[in-house]
Amino acid sequence: MKKENYKYIFDEILKMTDDGFIVVNKDGIVLDINDQYCDFLGRSKEEAIGHSILNIISNSKMLDIVNKKYRDEGMIHKFVEGETKEVSNDFLLVNRSCVFDEDGEAIAGVAQVKFRLQTLDSAQKLMREYSELQFYKEEYKKVESNRHSFNAMIGKSKSFMKIKKSAMKFAKTDFPILITGETGTGKEVFAQSIHKNSTRGNKPMVSINCAAIPYELIESELFGYEEGSFTGAKKGGKPGKFELADGGTIFLDEIGDMPYDMQSKLLRVLQENEIEKIGSTKTIPIDVRVIAATRQDLQAMVKNGTFREDLYYRLNVVNIEMLPLRERKDDISLFANYFLDKLNCKYKSLISISDEALKCLVNYNWPGNIRELENVVKSAFASCEDMIIDLSDLPSKMVSYGDKNKQREAGEKKLKTLVDNYEALLIKEALKRNEGKVQAAAKELGIHRSLLYKKIEKYEITHQVY
Repeated sequence: MKKENYKYIFDEILKMTDDGFIVVNKDGIVLDINDQYCDFLGRSKEEAIGHSILNIISNSKMLDIVNKKYRDEGMIHKFVEGETKEVSNDFLLVNRSCVFDEDGEAIAGVAQVKFRLQTLDSAQKLMREYSELQFYKEEYKKVESNRHSFNAMIGKSKSFMKIKKSAMKFAKTDFPILITGETGTGKEVFAQSIHKNSTRGNKPMVSINCAAIPYELIESELFGYEEGSFTGAKKGGKPGKFELADGGTIFLDEIGDMPYDMQSKLLRVLQENEIEKIGSTKTIPIDVRVIAATRQDLQAMVKNGTFREDLYYRLNVVNIEMLPLRERKDDISLFANYFLDKLNCKYKSLISISDEALKCLVNYNWPGNIRELENVVKSAFASCEDMIIDLSDLPSKMVSYGDKNKQREAGEKKLKTLVDNYEALLIKEALKRNEGKVQAAAKELGIHRSLLYKKIEKYEITHQVY
């Protein structure tokens, strides 16, 4: 068949189809367009053929298709306002492709669009579903980012705000971070917030508790393994936590519990930025930020030889020391009310906490920190009967602790009063013996004259004494 005959065949196909077709050369000049597409655009063939496609479809991707040599299928194209015959009819399903010659060179681009009413209805439905999906994805992202944002953190005490400010600054770097502090102080919450507010926030954060993994499994958990590398290995092998965290952050919780021989392997990974799976001879490059946390004193462990010094300094580039709850007295009531609000919301109740019970919570020393406080609030919530949490709903150890504190404070106050009274008496007697002369009395008492004046004022000793 002669080549020119293909032109007639092609033209007849374009007339018969319900779809629109357009062909451009590699410079984006329209070579052909069928009547159906012209009608949809509200343009004549003369306005299209021989001119740039951008003159009639300003946001066309055809030039990109030809220049980058790829294909799009089943894409939704939304036209710029005013570039279609009907304003409300501005969505299309489109297939686009680059056309190659026998040498593999790009010579043209062709697009097929579907604009029959039922097709457009389907496309618009897809678009609505896509938009709805995007909406929920965006809302989920907002919830997730807010859940791990520094702004959502509970606390107003000066010491806590200082730590939070430092963490916000560290989040903008890629330095390894070591978070230290007692159990239940929120080390993992800080790690998550640092990750979410870093440049790696859209990448995964993978956590592993070094204390919770059996010794014989920790290497495979961290670095993965190849198929058949040991008995029981999964078919196809398994990626390790470092590989899963590539591009993001790995959180090594309770790093102080990592076996000593594994510490050297971890150090090598941090130095070389590559891992080697169990049973493999190949290395895999990784880009991972490391945040480690521990309740233990790593410096003491370095001194007694149970933690590698070189690994300690590799992890401890930046240190965040979490405060125990007993050093955040101003934040205890905030946490208590936060946990209570969550429970009220979940169970649709209106339970509150009495001032006396709240004061008891504030005065307790909280060895289990925030985690212990949350459990106490849950327990009190479950046991209270009169819609208000009172002292009787709190653990007896907490109430007795408060009583002991009161007794101690009373004893300290009584002792201070006795000391002050005795000191005032000594000053009065010294002034009498020295006929009211302050300098002479101060010399006798062995203190500076200015200090004696302050004590005279403090104890409100009248001039009649001297």
